[in-house]
Amino acid sequence: MKMARIMAVALLVVASGLALHAGWAQQAGFRRTELQRHDLSSPGREVVQMRVEFDPGVATPRHTHPGEEIVYVLEGTLEYQIEGQAPVTVKPGEVFFIPAETVHTAKNIGTANAAEISTYIVEKGKPLVAVVK
Repeated sequence: MKMARIMAVALLVVASGLALHAGWAQQAGFRRTELQRHDLSSPGREVVQMRVEFDPGVATPRHTHPGEEIVYVLEGTLEYQIEGQAPVTVKPGEVFFIPAETVHTAKNIGTANAAEISTYIVEKGKPLVAVVK
């Protein structure tokens, strides 16, 4: 019984990773590296932290997350567009907050590579990224 639970949890983790990878698989010039993932004290919630890298001129497709995203820009100049709002430019050392289930994009508007640390406070078991058509 214990082994079945371990296998079920392992499958959920792999499925979450595959769903994230599949959502961005065709995106050249864009890389995500998961740094850590932990359950939170709030039932059904987890924190996921990633390093996200953009080549110059690369933008993400319109997408949402099943929870909040907290961004800290490490290098480069990124422009975030939350649907229905004016674009916001964020530079190294600056932060940006994206509310849960909010359609948004991010684009490297500089001439060099850009990178951010994204921290997601999300519903556990849901795909981290949902691309919006």
